[in-house]
Amino acid sequence: MNRLRKFFFTGIIVLLPLIITVYVLLVIFNLVDGLLAELIEKLVGFPLPGLGILLTVIFVLLVGLVATNVIGKRIIALFERVFTRIPMVKIIYGAVKQIIDAFSIQPRDAFRRVALVEYPRRGIYAIGFVTGEGTGEVQEKTAAQVSSIFIPTTPNPTSGMLLLVPQTEITYLDMSVEEGLKWIISGGVVNPRKTLNDKRGV
Repeated sequence: MNRLRKFFFTGIIVLLPLIITVYVLLVIFNLVDGLLAELIEKLVGFPLPGLGILLTVIFVLLVGLVATNVIGKRIIALFERVFTRIPMVKIIYGAVKQIIDAFSIQPRDAFRRVALVEYPRRGIYAIGFVTGEGTGEVQEKTAAQVSSIFIPTTPNPTSGMLLLVPQTEITYLDMSVEEGLKWIISGGVVNPRKTLNDKRGV
């Protein structure tokens, strides 16, 4: 039963991003196709195959274009403030946004490597991400060369704590940043591809 439960939750974690993506695209397609495709077909006088898909792609591109400028960011921030004040909506919207933010390009750029550190005490290990090397006042007042390690929380890796760890006490892992994020979000259910058996060639 434990293995079946593990397989079940792993399947959910793997399928959830795909299902959400397909669902969102279908909603956008139905919305755009229902509002614009029929109007354009009436104007030209005949149906245009693939018009709904083309309009959906154009609509998504326009939203992305608007979201990358200052005015668009302010509009999105306004909508987010409204959503986060609605009781049920803020839970769903917040959870989905956190998952998307976790896999967006910004965290992957900020995180250099996956690291293992002994925290909160000796003999207990925590997964973290190297974000930088110790410099300035911090390094001047520490005897050892330190690195900045971000220790994320599970299942929300967008929050966590910053540790300044001596480099001699850091164990660097071979897994990628993406694999480390998946492992943390899943609470350890989705194991990285590179296991000890892989390293031993078993």
